[in-house]
Amino acid sequence: MHTVSRFSLTSLKHPIVQAPMAGGPSTPALAAAVRQAGGLGFLGAGYKTVDAVREDIAALRALADGPFGVNLFAPPGPPGDAAAVERFASELSGEAQRYGTDLGTPRHDDDDWQAKLKLMRDLAVPVVSFTFGGPARGDVRDLQAAGCAVWITVTTPEEAARAAEAGPDALVVQGTEAGGHRATFDDAAPGDIGLLALLQMVIAVTDLPLVATGGIASGRGVAAVLAAGAAAAQIGTAFMLCPEAATAPAHREAIAAPGTTALTRAFTGRTARGIINRWLREHDADAPSAYPDVNHLTAKIRAAARSQGDPDGFHLWAGQAHTLAEPIPAGELVRRLADEARTALRAAAER
Repeated sequence: MHTVSRFSLTSLKHPIVQAPMAGGPSTPALAAAVRQAGGLGFLGAGYKTVDAVREDIAALRALADGPFGVNLFAPPGPPGDAAAVERFASELSGEAQRYGTDLGTPRHDDDDWQAKLKLMRDLAVPVVSFTFGGPARGDVRDLQAAGCAVWITVTTPEEAARAAEAGPDALVVQGTEAGGHRATFDDAAPGDIGLLALLQMVIAVTDLPLVATGGIASGRGVAAVLAAGAAAAQIGTAFMLCPEAATAPAHREAIAAPGTTALTRAFTGRTARGIINRWLREHDADAPSAYPDVNHLTAKIRAAARSQGDPDGFHLWAGQAHTLAEPIPAGELVRRLADEARTALRAAAER
């Protein structure tokens, strides 16, 4: 039987992966710059139409040769409590007035799951990663048969053991330090384990290659996770200030400034880490676990606040080490991280 050759982490010049930051920051230009510098660039397919994802992939392939990744959101669990969503909607009516827009209509959809899976197969995307759960074993096999390597993101050892049963090529191990959404399979019980502890625990339950993510923003951070057993480091927030990223100006300013992060469901109905702002302080306590229902409810308000440059009215996703991010080109960042990691590993070996 003919077997299709799939991407392996050992083929990377530098064991650095740019996280797939859905909802804006990830761009074909960012992924291409990371790829050209010897890392692995990613596109976020979440929230986008199938046609828009297809266009992004075409744009990336026109900019850079070689492997890249696309991240998909696994279908959400059952709908949240409709009455709780309705109560939250009434609480947010003042926000809609403040930003001169309307509340969105809550709905429970799967982000065009089947159509996006088919697109990944049709375009033979080199790496397809998953967040909020993993695909069924049959879907994993179909992707692999099309030449796609499959990565599943996990936040607990239990999720890692479950994910491994589906037969993926690697696991992305997300510590609680990470910015943006927790990749947890079930938002009712979001994994809250720090990356270093989690890596050790996951290594104890699987021998799959691991990509470590969460709070890594320096070469020393890359070195730490490689020493702890990861095959590569996945980095998100540190890339958000690069000129190739489409991070909104107000979001860039917040990342560059001192600021504490917190986990909240206040923006999307799913646990995510962002810099504390007015919206988070005022609405965190009442936000229900109801994704993507709440995401649709708040989307217009957040878009309006972002376009008006008001950092208090939209999500400021960022990891705990966000103040280490610098506004330098993505390729330069990859090379610097790799050089610093090598130096740090050598120094540690000598110690």
